[in-house]
Amino acid sequence: MSTPSTSSHASAAELRRSAQDHLWLHFTQMGDFRERPLPVIVGGDGCHLTDVDGKRYLDGLAGLFAVQIGYSHGEEIGEAAAAQMRELPFYTNWNYAHPRAIELAEEVASLAPDGFERVFFTSGGAESVESAWKIARQYHALNGERRWKAIGRDVAYHGTTMGALSITGVESIRNPFEPLVPQVSHVRNTDRFHRPEGETEEQFTAMLLDDMEHRILSEGPDTIAMIILEPVQNSGGAFTPPTGYFQGVRALCDEYGILFCADEVITGFGRLGDWFGSLKYDIRPDLITSAKGLSSAYASIGALLVSDRVAEPFYGAEQMFKHGITFGGHPVQAAIALKNIEIMKRLDVVGHVNREQDAFRKTLEPLLDLPIVGDLRGTGFFYALELVKDKDSKQGFSAAEGKDLLQHFLSDRLFDAGLICRADDRGEPVIQVSPPLVADQAIFDEMTGILGEVLTEATARVKGMPASGGDDLRAGNQSAQG
Repeated sequence: MSTPSTSSHASAAELRRSAQDHLWLHFTQMGDFRERPLPVIVGGDGCHLTDVDGKRYLDGLAGLFAVQIGYSHGEEIGEAAAAQMRELPFYTNWNYAHPRAIELAEEVASLAPDGFERVFFTSGGAESVESAWKIARQYHALNGERRWKAIGRDVAYHGTTMGALSITGVESIRNPFEPLVPQVSHVRNTDRFHRPEGETEEQFTAMLLDDMEHRILSEGPDTIAMIILEPVQNSGGAFTPPTGYFQGVRALCDEYGILFCADEVITGFGRLGDWFGSLKYDIRPDLITSAKGLSSAYASIGALLVSDRVAEPFYGAEQMFKHGITFGGHPVQAAIALKNIEIMKRLDVVGHVNREQDAFRKTLEPLLDLPIVGDLRGTGFFYALELVKDKDSKQGFSAAEGKDLLQHFLSDRLFDAGLICRADDRGEPVIQVSPPLVADQAIFDEMTGILGEVLTEATARVKGMPASGGDDLRAGNQSAQG
């Protein structure tokens, strides 16, 4: 393996100085890097990254849940991109088409649930969510109804464009941009950890569906265009659905004429052990959003998958979806996504996640023995550890305690120990781990070893905290959304 270099013209210090002067980082408190060096990543292989100083890190977050095939396929994917550049570097999908977009649409449709034959390409996940809300509104208009509202879930994250942000249920990132797009409401998410002791799964499902139907009725069923839910909710920490939940949501949507959108920007393309989470949980949505794993993040591309039923009125005489994106289905992006899917199939990445997901969970489970770890939840290669101040009572942290623990200790300490993951506060405090889908037992062991060491230190730190009354954590590190 060759050692990555910074570049032939810039030293580490020069790169950091230039970044400080010119590069505006996303969801980052940039003032922090006046006093400590900015991490500059210059190389990657397998599940690991290397920074400008030569230090290696295990990427336990798969580049924000996106790099399914790991970092070792740049040359092969680069050859596919170069070949497309030579053939056709760019053209739009506005009243024209090009071979790669056609081929990718067919390939994605072949992997999707039955009844999804049409694919609308975007440049990323937030654009896919925007497109879903717009197509839902126009679909109802074409059927003679005026429906415009959307329903999402508490704490769920769906993107940062104004429509996607409006659907997002995280107040701290919504508030600076209000007023947002009208009208969105939010219902309970599937966080089971804080439910009453003795509640059965059937009772939990019934409570969630009752809450959703109450929201539908209070908003006015004939005003709601779309309900959007992730198969496993990322923000808040890998909330999985209880038995019967999605079937109940589907029934509510059918009863009240609402379109059901599965946001699979994260869960699509193998992360849960199937090509789509909608297949894993038999969700049967009307719309599916995707991005991230579609190209393993080797290119900026997303897609909205549209069911045949929803697509049908748009194919009538003199009809069109009045929405478009210049770079949607860009030929080079599409060529890269096609090559990514080819590699995923060749390596049987989805089968690998299915075979290894139990081993991944079993490797993480000993962390539950630590006093600070209250819950382990997730599926596939998509997990979260919820942190607590007191395990028996499930007592959480005050805002100040949480900020100190996550922002001033865990984030930096995990990174210093060589693990990139997320110390996240969008809800209760969690550590999110979701490695590239090529990770094996050695990677699981490396990840868990670092987590065990750092969380043991965090336990000692928490023991020195005074009693707080168990306030929910609401402030802290939000440096990496998605």
